[in-house]
Amino acid sequence: MSRRILIVTLAVSLCTASVAHGQTGYVPGVTFQKDNPNYTPRNPFYFEGRVDWNLLKIDQPANAWEFEQRGMHKQDDLEDNAGAITDYRQAISTNNLDNGTCQLVTTAAQANSGAQLTPPPCMFTVRLRLAGLLVDSEPDQAIGLYNQVLAIDPLRLGVHASIAEVYVHMAETALNAGDIPDLFAHAIAEFKAEIALSPVTALQVQLTGDEANNAHVHWALADIYEKLSQPADEMKELDLYLKATKYHSDTYPWRIKLAQKKMEKAQAAEEAAKAIQENN
Repeated sequence: MSRRILIVTLAVSLCTASVAHGQTGYVPGVTFQKDNPNYTPRNPFYFEGRVDWNLLKIDQPANAWEFEQRGMHKQDDLEDNAGAITDYRQAISTNNLDNGTCQLVTTAAQANSGAQLTPPPCMFTVRLRLAGLLVDSEPDQAIGLYNQVLAIDPLRLGVHASIAEVYVHMAETALNAGDIPDLFAHAIAEFKAEIALSPVTALQVQLTGDEANNAHVHWALADIYEKLSQPADEMKELDLYLKATKYHSDTYPWRIKLAQKKMEKAQAAEEAAKAIQENN
């Protein structure tokens, strides 16, 4: 039997079987799952990527995922951040650990069980989006949302750095100067937590010569230490920044030359501080 005849025969057989089971009104993604007792319900893991809102044909959001999608549409397409914040908050209100409308999936057994998860898993994208919109107006809420993301996915890269950036923003806009050192200390701790998620191992150095990673974080740490007038720590971070950019460059390559100049300035400040101590 030729391949073409085999394909046609198989197609006819499938159509005949569909009609025999009363599936003449087959709707992809709906009819088969509903009518086939051997097809288990899918895990309700939300696809959290953005879908074109117009293609969804949704008149009014009815669940957390749909409110998230409309919020993305408002934020990205309409530049309606206020409307996006409202939709994101509505999504989180129905996907929330506090009221039992979502759960943390912490084991492979949960994820691969094949059973319906009730309540559904907690969503992280809507929290990341909302946090980003609240940094200026409600920084404490933004930090809380980022921490919720870390509860959902403790190893997710970029979240600790985002929290650190909120603390930096709070320090730079603080009305009480006495709060600034503590805010910067929180930022430093979060930036270090970010680096700890992607450590440079001895084997990595041996095989590649790459001695540091995450140039962005080292640059940010150096900037904080410069503001705190701690030249020794600033030089250490600038050195790591330059080592990281040696293999990974930087989104803003002009900072590489600037880092070298900052190293010279910090070294001069460090030597001046030592000279003052010696004279005293």
